[in-house]
Amino acid sequence: MPGRVFRRDMLQPVGSTVSRRFSTISSPLPLPHRREVHLWYIKPEEINDSSPQLKNYMDLLSPCEKAAVSSLTGHRLQKCAILARTLARTTLSRYYDGTVDPGSIKFRKGLHGKPEIMWQDGDNITKPPIQFNLSHTSSLIACAVALETLIGIDVEENTRKTANNVLSIARRYFTITEVEHLAAITCPDFQQKEFIRLWTLKEAYVKAIGRCFSGAPFKNFTIKMGSDKRAPKIHIETGSDCEGLTDNCQFALMELNKSHVVAICMERDQEISGNENNLLRLKVWRTIPFIEDELVSGPETLNYICGLT
Repeated sequence: MPGRVFRRDMLQPVGSTVSRRFSTISSPLPLPHRREVHLWYIKPEEINDSSPQLKNYMDLLSPCEKAAVSSLTGHRLQKCAILARTLARTTLSRYYDGTVDPGSIKFRKGLHGKPEIMWQDGDNITKPPIQFNLSHTSSLIACAVALETLIGIDVEENTRKTANNVLSIARRYFTITEVEHLAAITCPDFQQKEFIRLWTLKEAYVKAIGRCFSGAPFKNFTIKMGSDKRAPKIHIETGSDCEGLTDNCQFALMELNKSHVVAICMERDQEISGNENNLLRLKVWRTIPFIEDELVSGPETLNYICGLT
């Protein structure tokens, strides 16, 4: 494979193609700081459908993952499934000791089905204390990584249109407080945008606590976005009788590439008090695994809405 020229604002590639498999050869990436999230994303359109790269990515997957991909109908769905699994593997391999092949990482399902790393007894490697979560649409696949804390992410296209009336969907899935908030918005376009933001935040929350894989309890908690434009914050209210839910969380909301809404939910650090514990730090990379990694920033790529420092 011909080499790529990497700009100064790019990281060095984490691997190179060797026959049919990849080999991790770069130095490990430092772990996120506390209250910091690392976000890696792929734009499927940047990888040609007929590219041999997809075959190389497929070779990274476990037999079960390959079977799951093959069971999907249509090349587009299969491509996104391959890229999502590849993104998880290549992203997590960056935080090991620099010697772990992404294809060797094993996963298992947690209590409610949330994927997590499965450490092997006797593994003679440094086991980074990280948590991760994936989300994807047909046009964006994202992986969030955090240190020693629950993490959830959801992405939605900001132009997504609902098949039914926004309020009718909200009445079915949202709390009364959230429905009243949406009903008070008279502009249909803004109401639609606010609905997408709320939905994305609620998805990120249930993914963080691992509940979306066994049924998302959307009506059991309320998301409130602060009205202070100088320092807007996101709050959550849960019922006292809602088992498995917690309000010990912090949120971040942003627009990515002016095309997608991204919501992140992270367990609050109990050892940190005051306003410093209300905002997350974020680093974002666009990646084409083993070819190109770009650390992105600036308003042309990221529009912070609330919850971020």
